[in-house]
This record gives sequence, C-alpha cells and structure tokens, in this order.
Amino acid sequence: MKRQKVNVTPPVTISSEVARQIRQHARSNMKTEVCGVLIGAFDDGVLHIDECIAGKEAAQAGTHVTFTQDTWEHIYKVKDADFPNERIVGWYHSHPGFGIFLSDHDTFIHRNFFSAPEQVAWVYDPHSDEEGFFGWAGQRIERLGLVSFADARGGEECTENHGAMESLTHEEEDELGITVTSSRERETEESAIMRWVGAILTHLLAVALGLLTAWYLFPRVLVIPVDPRTGRPLISLPPDTTTASPSQSPAAAAPSDTNSPDASHPPEQPKKGDNAQPK
Repeated sequence: MKRQKVNVTPPVTISSEVARQIRQHARSNMKTEVCGVLIGAFDDGVLHIDECIAGKEAAQAGTHVTFTQDTWEHIYKVKDADFPNERIVGWYHSHPGFGIFLSDHDTFIHRNFFSAPEQVAWVYDPHSDEEGFFGWAGQRIERLGLVSFADARGGEECTENHGAMESLTHEEEDELGITVTSSRERETEESAIMRWVGAILTHLLAVALGLLTAWYLFPRVLVIPVDPRTGRPLISLPPDTTTASPSQSPAAAAPSDTNSPDASHPPEQPKKGDNAQPK
C-alpha cells in the first residue's frame, strides 16, 4: 500500500522545443515507429522534460519499436556528453496511423525499462497529429490528464487536457451544463465543409470553361430574313458577317447579270414589220 501511494506520476511539464523535435522525428518516418528517451529532472513535485535523445539503431517495424543494445549505447553516450547532470525521465515513440495507446509491447518496455514513478511515456501519431502521455497510477499505467508545455524563450506555460474532459459521461456534461467537443471533431467538421466548398467551386469552374470553349469552337447558326425574289437580306449585316441564310439558294445568292431581264426592266417588244423573233 505504501508503494502504491508513492508510485504515482507527478505533474508533467515539457519544453515546447522538445515537443517540436519529437514530432519532427516521428514525421521523418510515416510508415514505421520511431523512438527515443526524454531527459529532464524532478523538481518541486513537478517532472520537467527539458531535452530528448533520438533512439538510433532501434529495431523498427510497422506496429512496434524496440530499444536494441546499440540504441542504449548511443543514448548513454549522448547523455553523458551533453546532459551529464540530468536523468532519463521517460521515453517516446510514434504510432503512425493507428492512434494513441500503449500496446502490450509498449507496456512491456515501460514496465521493464521505465518503471520509476517519475518516468512517463509519450505516444505521437504523425498521421492525425494526436499525442498523449502515459504514467504510473499505483501498479497500473494510465493516460495522464494534464500536461504543461513550457516555452523556454519566455512564453507562458500552456496546459493541455489529454483526455480528462473527453472522459466525462453525458450525465456529467448535463450536470455541468457543458458540451464537450474535441478539437479533432471540430477539425473534421471544418475539413468536410472545405471539401464541399472546393467541390462546388471546381464544378462551377468546369461548367464555365465548357461553355466558353463551346462558344469559340463550335459554329453558331445565324438566321437572317431575306427577300424571296432577290435573295438579299432585309436587314443590314455587320461587315464581318459571312453566314448565309439557309433559305438562300445558290442562284439567288449569285450576282445578277446586267443583261438579264428582271422585273424592273421588262424585255423590249419587237417593232412591227420586224421579222426578228425575240430570243
């Protein structure tokens, strides 16, 4: 009972620069897990994570990662050279595409290599950008509710809730008069709206381009009223109009011969006594 009271992970504060390095390390390999250790100190009842060391030469796979002997040799070499006065306060690894939890293999690593109360595990999914801390609660390993991110450049600490509010039941939400909506759900809704807007704009642009192309490439029929006797248009046409009326025949469209008889110049009648026959 005494050990269970002591074996509880204290509040955790992690440097924002360390968080950035871990996320960058995880994003460098989006198909297999990566790992490393967390460097820091336990001070005034708070676990401070100030640095991290990437686990080189680790045995990587799609669903698990293992600290090999070469990995531990690299970690201690870097720690002794760069952080001699600090200690290993936990470890981190990625879950590319399959969420935030500790598998049986992860639990084995934490129980055997990071069993101190002041040691935590950080899991990060580079696909969904989700993350979570796990620590000791008696003899069990549980996800931590609150984790603070500190900016070493002078910014204020930012405390994030990793599951405490999301674990409320509907009855507790009604009692508190709140509705809990995770940032992931909000991002999903916003992404769906953006996809719909993008699809609508894309279709409208395609229709506009199709109409514009049809206007320039395909012929357009221009109906012009014409005089049935002369075949001449009854309206004035622009100088560049070359479209002829469908009702205009080739004979009507051809220019008339000045010597040909027409309605305005009737043929001359032969004079009396003239034996010539009109042709």
